[in-house]
Amino acid sequence: MALTSSRIRAINAVFEAGSFSAAAKRLGISQPGVAQQVRDVEEGFGVTLFDRRGNGLVATALCRQLYGITQRLQTTEAKALAILTQHSELKEGELRIGLGNAMPGMAMISDFQALYARISIKVEMGSWASIIDAVVDQRVDVGILPQIPDDGRFRRETCLHQAVVAIVHPTHPLVGARRITCRELMAHPLVFRTQHSSTQRIVDDAFRRAGLDPRPAIILDTRDGVLEAVINGLGVGFMWEHGSSRTDGFVKLRIQEMSTPLPEHIFCLARRHDKLVDLFFQSRRLQGVRTGSAPGPY
Repeated sequence: MALTSSRIRAINAVFEAGSFSAAAKRLGISQPGVAQQVRDVEEGFGVTLFDRRGNGLVATALCRQLYGITQRLQTTEAKALAILTQHSELKEGELRIGLGNAMPGMAMISDFQALYARISIKVEMGSWASIIDAVVDQRVDVGILPQIPDDGRFRRETCLHQAVVAIVHPTHPLVGARRITCRELMAHPLVFRTQHSSTQRIVDDAFRRAGLDPRPAIILDTRDGVLEAVINGLGVGFMWEHGSSRTDGFVKLRIQEMSTPLPEHIFCLARRHDKLVDLFFQSRRLQGVRTGSAPGPY
């Protein structure tokens, strides 16, 4: 006996409507057809899904349990159908996306374009503050950043959780340490970002909570600059653990005071209603996020 999607829809429609006739109207099929779908499942699995009481039906405990599971499947199926329908209708368009880091945003863009190859993507990259401004000023349609404030301005969804990690040259003496502390880092040259960086705010807060006042050897205004500085042996840098798909030339290390993962969000203006933005949110839910390599010796 196969529990097909048509049988699931019939059972759930009866559960919601309370009778075969009402379920048949909802599904647009005959009443005997709905009753037969339910009967096939009951007889095939030797179970009772509905108790017949007069002209009505009362769901059994087993049926309620089945409904709780299959309703979520139906919702996912409906979302998938909506995406496929919209996909066939979309002929052109441009979606503007703001990224604070190359990853996980580039992975999400790749997933989106696999579904909507006709939609062109324009990407703006910058600091946390500049991408917030880009969304507010509507220079971009949607942004991907960590720790978006829940202050009513934005529609947001969490796409993953990640922590800030230290990055060092593969020959650095800290390589191989199970976990390091901010105090241990004070003994090494530090590579910092400017204050508009979300990474730097996490780093500053961690050192402050540890009662430390570090003096960086270098301050850079881009994440790529930090990566190149570390790769060239200029000091210990910091980045979000899934902030880049690069794996060459540096090693990631967990920091005790920064080990709590924090949310990364997809977000847009709360008042904004746009089909392409909705599709981007939906495609992320269906396909998930590829975050690349895991950090090094944690």
